[in-house]
Amino acid sequence: MPNQKSLRVAFIHPDLGIGGAERLVVDAALGLQERGHSVDIYTSHHDPNHCFEETKDGSLRVHHVIPPFPRSFKGKFHIFFAHARQLHLTAHLLRPGSPKYDVYFVDQLSTCIPFLRTLGNTRVVFYCHFPDKLLANGEFTEGKLTKKQPSLLKWLYRYPMDWLEEVTTRQADVILANSKFTGRVFKAHFKSIKQTPRVVYPGINIAAYESDVDPSDPDIISVTSEFPTLLSLNRFEKKKNAALAIESFAALRSKYSAPTISQNMRLVLAGGYDPRLEDNMLTLYSLIDLVKSFNLTYNVITPASTKTQVKIPPLNVTRRNPDVLFLLNFTTSQRTALLSNPSTIALLYTPANEHFGIGPVEAMGCGVPVLACDSGGPTESILDDPPEGRTGWLRKPDPDVWADALVEIISMNEAERQALSRRAKERARALFGMDAMARGLEEALVEAVGMGEISRFALNAWLMFVGFLIAYFIGPLVLPSSTN
Repeated sequence: MPNQKSLRVAFIHPDLGIGGAERLVVDAALGLQERGHSVDIYTSHHDPNHCFEETKDGSLRVHHVIPPFPRSFKGKFHIFFAHARQLHLTAHLLRPGSPKYDVYFVDQLSTCIPFLRTLGNTRVVFYCHFPDKLLANGEFTEGKLTKKQPSLLKWLYRYPMDWLEEVTTRQADVILANSKFTGRVFKAHFKSIKQTPRVVYPGINIAAYESDVDPSDPDIISVTSEFPTLLSLNRFEKKKNAALAIESFAALRSKYSAPTISQNMRLVLAGGYDPRLEDNMLTLYSLIDLVKSFNLTYNVITPASTKTQVKIPPLNVTRRNPDVLFLLNFTTSQRTALLSNPSTIALLYTPANEHFGIGPVEAMGCGVPVLACDSGGPTESILDDPPEGRTGWLRKPDPDVWADALVEIISMNEAERQALSRRAKERARALFGMDAMARGLEEALVEAVGMGEISRFALNAWLMFVGFLIAYFIGPLVLPSSTN
């Protein structure tokens, strides 16, 4: 434990499900605990059947504050209700008799920041992933936003939401970004914020990926195979572009010169799947249709150990040795088994302009070659040049280009593969280990606490604004909080 005063830290995260942002929060909290700090996580949604194991096995203290608001209304107004749910969570934190903390760590949604600073008189560190206004208003590539043409009503709805995002983010005492890419975008599109975000890369718990798995476990048996395997780890969302993995796999089968290898190869698409989200459901079905269009066989499975199984409609699946395996809501042991299995040839990381991307780091930590899009965060985590120093391949998101890269990966001899594996593991451990992330977060938290008392001028200036937001979003609808 470092010679540093132990801090009481509260994490605020909107939905503690299964995804890269949630993995970051879990590992950040674990890392800070390892460094001697006291950590509590507060969230508006935590389903024990759809979460990372550390959030339910006692490794972390998770406070699930059940809001009186839905996630959306008839599939609309997601951001409005996200603000309302977070303000309800904030009201729970600021109620009389609630625990006191030295500093708050907030990520994804910034609405609560002025409340915590003014009413809670506590410093706040904000970890920004990507401006929501860019995610909502069009298709973003670095330096360019291809805007949608919103209706007048949509514009009237989004304008105050976008303004609120910027003005509340500006109140954070320390602002962090998950990559240089995100930091550049942040500075370019939040012009009123003078702070330059400090980059603290997401980290992973390397040891968790090196743990032994039980080969007799039915969950492990269901996902492992002796057949050469291409692996994709991503939530089932359209923007993750898992279709690229399927198209590249199909192109590879037609290109590769050794039919006995290519025909026995399989693709595993594993990721978080939430049946409450229409995007998840439609994405899964569209991927299944794409697999069928290439005359590939497939199966869809969920972990047998999951208490509440995801209901999957009757499908014409192939249960034995399918070409494509869809794995919904994989367990930690299944992830470890897939990444550590000698038959896993490469990880396909398909999102373009990804803000950071934890998948490539997970693969490098296990010594698995990575093929990713040549944009966004993966250009910082993966080394592609020079070839003798590479830890992966960065290519434009084109199936034929990716198939050519996969031929290169498959064609490596054992010495080349071992050398790449060693480089990848060293890079992951040095730059993206949980301890490296925890040190960066600790420095930011200590800096925020060291700023001392919040000035009374700032307090008075924001009290009216806080009152307005309370009236606008919560008002008389705040109900007694439930926790578990």
